[in-house]
Amino acid sequence: MSSSADMPAAVDLAIHARWVVQETRVLLEQHAVIVAGGRIVDILPGHQARERYAPEETLELDEHLLIPGLINLHTHAAMSLLRGVADDMPLMQWLKARVWPLEAALMSPRFVAEGTELACAEMLKGGVTCFNDMYFFPDAAAQAAVNIGMRAVLGVTMLEFPSAYASDAADYLDKGLAAREAWREHPLVRFCLAPHAPYSVSDASFERVQTLAAQLDLPIHLHIHETAEEIRFHLEEHGCRPLHRLDRLGLLGPQLIGVHAVHLLDDEIATLARNNCNIAHCPASNLKLGSGFAPLAELLEAGVNIGLGTDGAASNNRLDVLSEMRLASLLAKGASGDARCLPAWRALDMATINSARALGMEEEIGSIAIGKRADLVAVRMDALALSPCFDPVSHLVYAAGREDVSHVWVEGCCRVLDKMLLHSEKTSSLKNCARLWQNRVSAYLKPDAS
Repeated sequence: MSSSADMPAAVDLAIHARWVVQETRVLLEQHAVIVAGGRIVDILPGHQARERYAPEETLELDEHLLIPGLINLHTHAAMSLLRGVADDMPLMQWLKARVWPLEAALMSPRFVAEGTELACAEMLKGGVTCFNDMYFFPDAAAQAAVNIGMRAVLGVTMLEFPSAYASDAADYLDKGLAAREAWREHPLVRFCLAPHAPYSVSDASFERVQTLAAQLDLPIHLHIHETAEEIRFHLEEHGCRPLHRLDRLGLLGPQLIGVHAVHLLDDEIATLARNNCNIAHCPASNLKLGSGFAPLAELLEAGVNIGLGTDGAASNNRLDVLSEMRLASLLAKGASGDARCLPAWRALDMATINSARALGMEEEIGSIAIGKRADLVAVRMDALALSPCFDPVSHLVYAAGREDVSHVWVEGCCRVLDKMLLHSEKTSSLKNCARLWQNRVSAYLKPDAS
């Protein structure tokens, strides 16, 4: 007669996969990931898992690669409702002639809620389980992310000029911090401080951000050195380049997530590395806005932690971190002349553990490890375009696409099943919602249309 100690342990979920990416350059074959209470409790060979555990649900993914949930380190999720309305413009024209006027006319909690939910659906289906957002009405964005079951880090956004959301920098901060307080107990929602950029935020506001970041232990998420025009403007206005000013104000450190970082001098790269700053690299947006090529090889060589972001759908126009991995790797190789510059494994790290580290969440997400939250993605690797498969991580970065993502879990809960968003009724409602906003945006773009 067997004792209770010999009985298989009850757990929520066992995922048996052909390959499991456990950590950097560790690829397990025919292993199972065991989930209970939203966390990973074991990783072991499949035959051992069948002996030791009695899962409520078992998934056999015989032709799949299981990876950590992808993390979008920089986006403006609600701007999915403005996808394609401001194409083929440089950044400042894009902002001043199209985006800011549209936001002034359309911005509301409903715009943010519905745009964010649409973005979350797109990201989840592409294997993104967490996004770092910078936008307005973070209460509405938080509710949208929770409605669809996605992890979100929401910005306490700050600008000096008024919007439909806030009247001045102090009002932006106060409202953002109130939203943080309202959501601070929710397991899927976190916040960061998000001063927009050096050209749109004053010294006094940056000083308050630096104080709050230290007091509340929050990341600081801001655009930095995106265009040459931005730097010229900053030199005229402040007499120095943006990074020098941020350094003088005490903002450089491991809490900083600098977005874009396209135009950097050698000493600025060294400054970022010395201060353990993080960079959110957005290659597709940088290219589409004509901003330039970030010095990725030099940043990597200096040891700067680099994650991947998409930027918003109005400037990319895809919220597709898988495609950003491929583009980042190819651009780094081409710009540096070194095919070894950004190998597939390192690109995957940028989309997972590096981005988690930038957010201060590397102990919770970003890799498949015992004790971490079960944010997981299965990618089916047996499509004709992926056959034969000699190296699944290479295929993930250079050959696969978001259409190959089959399953997505956030905190152990399935959000995408066999490529279908759960719950499927959301898909039709989101499409209807997008059509309504298309009509509103189109009416504003063509006010004389009948």
